[in-house]
Amino acid sequence: MAAEGVHRPAWAEISRSALAHNIGVVRELLGPTKICAVVKANGYGHGAVLVARAMLAGGADALAVAIIDEGVELREAGITQPILLLSEIPAATIRTAFEAELTLTVGSIEGARAVADVAAQMGGVHRVHLKVDTGMARQGVSPREALRAARILSDCADVELEGIFTHFSVADGESDEDRAFTARQIEIFSRVRAELAKNGIEPASIHLANSAGVLGHVSSHATLARPGLMLYGYLPSAWLGEVLAERGARLRPVLSLRAQVVATRRAEAGDRPSYGRRRELEAASNIATVPFGYADGYPRRLFDAGAHVLINSTRYPLAGMVTMDQLLVNCGDDDVRVGDDVVLLGTSGDEVITADDWADWAQTITWEILCGIGARVARVLVE
Repeated sequence: MAAEGVHRPAWAEISRSALAHNIGVVRELLGPTKICAVVKANGYGHGAVLVARAMLAGGADALAVAIIDEGVELREAGITQPILLLSEIPAATIRTAFEAELTLTVGSIEGARAVADVAAQMGGVHRVHLKVDTGMARQGVSPREALRAARILSDCADVELEGIFTHFSVADGESDEDRAFTARQIEIFSRVRAELAKNGIEPASIHLANSAGVLGHVSSHATLARPGLMLYGYLPSAWLGEVLAERGARLRPVLSLRAQVVATRRAEAGDRPSYGRRRELEAASNIATVPFGYADGYPRRLFDAGAHVLINSTRYPLAGMVTMDQLLVNCGDDDVRVGDDVVLLGTSGDEVITADDWADWAQTITWEILCGIGARVARVLVE
């Protein structure tokens, strides 16, 4: 595992109060529906163990991860609450997952057989959720094979078919076509559930809703929901903000990226700082060096997009191409010194830079920005 850079002046602050606030907003939206907080991809870049503990303390009922190693990391950190693996895993790794008391996802007939075989060999009771593909076309058993897979699991005395779920592909879409497709996914899933119930199979945990489902599709709330992005303070789509506004609620970004100036230089008009000498200075300027680069998750594309950073609550542009470990910032004639505060993401005075801003500059999505924050950036829980 990559080391966090605890000895350099660059770090991520994770707000405990913002996490608790966002959990509270989700709780208000869901009512009695339980919350399975998604903490995969190192907690969306926030630090998996850190945010998992804070989310559970803030009211989440369970956690979800993408791969076994993520679940094992949480178990080794002492977390005992339910942890759901969101995708079917290779047969050779099933025993490892069960030994860590992870809740497995089954998404195929072959996967159901493999899980039943390993569970029978191990003995005991092992929790499993059945995933149904209702249109995402990524993972999950087809609707026509769901009953067959469910029977394989239910017939094994060492398996508890605890849940059944599906995953939305365009729940964040605002178009009529996207809304209709999501409604179709909900309808297909309901038919599968009805068929299982007719055959005496009724898992207790039913879940469809991701963040967009929580916000925009009330009929998908079921007994459990799997919010991800919104727990970290961001909306899957701008239109979903209207839902929050109608409820008088808002989300709070959980993460801020902070640093300190580590060097300054006076450069002359016509100089071209950094690799590639990409941009000529129009006037003599003070150049600040900030210890954060593309290896830490600051995309090189942000230079060409005209990105800014905040130093001492003032907004400044980059002076040259983003490097692996450092940024060069054009501070004009302002007096900027070594040790001065830098905010790359977050609030400084009246100025704010968000992960949505980075995503717009980089022409990507907010998820990618957050998940791209490097492992060597120290995560610090505040408040």
